[in-house]
Amino acid sequence: MNIKSGLFIILTTTFISADNLVIEDFENNRANWDPVSDQVMGGLSELKFSELTDKSISFYRLEGEVSTKNNGGFIQFRSRVEAKDSNYSGVRIKTRGNGETYEIHLRTPATFLPWQYYKATFIADENWEIIDIPFSAFQRVGPAYVPRNVKSSKINWIAIVAYGKDFYAEVDLARIELY
Repeated sequence: MNIKSGLFIILTTTFISADNLVIEDFENNRANWDPVSDQVMGGLSELKFSELTDKSISFYRLEGEVSTKNNGGFIQFRSRVEAKDSNYSGVRIKTRGNGETYEIHLRTPATFLPWQYYKATFIADENWEIIDIPFSAFQRVGPAYVPRNVKSSKINWIAIVAYGKDFYAEVDLARIELY
């Protein structure tokens, strides 16, 4: 067994922990997702948001042309979250995509303006992967009065985002949870 497959087994085993807050799993936990593009502020990015099934795996797909023209540069889908617990360590996703880098954005009551959030990046490769992103990997975006570190009990929004450069985005999400 190579190291990568060994890690996959470990992550898959911890993926189903009862102590995690599952936000979306297409079975017992369903979130209300809102697709949003930079067109809300005059940008030119185009997005398509779909719910699909492939080989018995249900998932969401965010795809489209991200354009930085006209002060734009993002497409995303986001949902409200009610964490209420401070014992979580990070965000776990089951994802695949076109090999591009994407972001997860977290929002709290302290990040009430659109340009305030916490972000972490991940690469969505062509095969399904389970990726753990610890809260320590999230960076604050916004002014100094926004707390430096995100606390899981304060999270009220989560988003999958294609951001910041001209490219074709295609990212799939089959599961997302706080671990």
